[in-house]
Amino acid sequence: MRRDTFLKSLLALGAGFSLPQLAQASATIKMMIPANPGGGWDTTGRALGKALQDAGVSAVSFENKGGAAGAIGLAQFVNASKGDANALMTMGAVMLGGIITGKPPVNLSQATPIARLTSEYNVFVLPASSPLKNMKDVVEQMKKDPGSVKWGGGSRGSTEHIAAAMLAREAGVDASRINYVPFRGGGEAVAAILGGNVTVGGSGYSEFAQYIEAGKMRAIAVTAPARLKGLDIPTLKEIGYNVEIGNWRGVYAAPGISAEQRKALTDLVVKATRTKSWAEALEKNGWTPALLPGAAFEDFVDREFASLRATMVKAGMI
Repeated sequence: MRRDTFLKSLLALGAGFSLPQLAQASATIKMMIPANPGGGWDTTGRALGKALQDAGVSAVSFENKGGAAGAIGLAQFVNASKGDANALMTMGAVMLGGIITGKPPVNLSQATPIARLTSEYNVFVLPASSPLKNMKDVVEQMKKDPGSVKWGGGSRGSTEHIAAAMLAREAGVDASRINYVPFRGGGEAVAAILGGNVTVGGSGYSEFAQYIEAGKMRAIAVTAPARLKGLDIPTLKEIGYNVEIGNWRGVYAAPGISAEQRKALTDLVVKATRTKSWAEALEKNGWTPALLPGAAFEDFVDREFASLRATMVKAGMI
């Protein structure tokens, strides 16, 4: 289905979807964003907040708490929001990778799965001033001296970190020798790339789009199976490296809520994804809609944990 057709169908479906009579509809939804401002989770959380208001929620408050691939925000969310049916938290594949590598004392299983929202692939970029021109140049430099190539991106265990490790392995470089610099938010990563403080940066295209279009960054590869629609960015596979990994984002609720409260929140989030503002956010950020609510999402997360762990073992990360 064409993207524009899909987005129009979302709006059409939303027209016939009535908001259930919930306590949440007249209360303030508290949105935990377990990352610093400016990154993908922040953008997703704030876009979802606007869509929730369009779906009938009276107000949405936001709190950013970055660090440790979201584990710091997750810990605060789990400890402070138990039983709160008006609390939500953005999360995604990065959090799973961080939990696998960091083994924090708090686990995602302590919170309540609500829905997967979007999916996208990572794009690698160079600052415009870089003497390296493409990904083959980056790989050749890494093969000569792995530590001389600074990879900048999200927390350790993020999909861009995993992709860099997979690429190193493909190039015959010990993945434990890659020089990966983690940042607590997309804003910090962008500043480091623009300032030339890292050699190559990785994240979702939406976080780099304005800088690529302005000529301040040069996109050199994408971790997708095929080129992103309308963008002249080669895939790692077509460059000659068998690396493909996707990213996704979702939303969880607090621990200790009832089955009825979980269903009500799930219905509310589904309703929000059928609003005009959510469709506009998908289009603006280049996100692929990937709604997967309820028990199906819970099963998906379990499979993702196993899949990411296997990929990281193969890449030599753990």
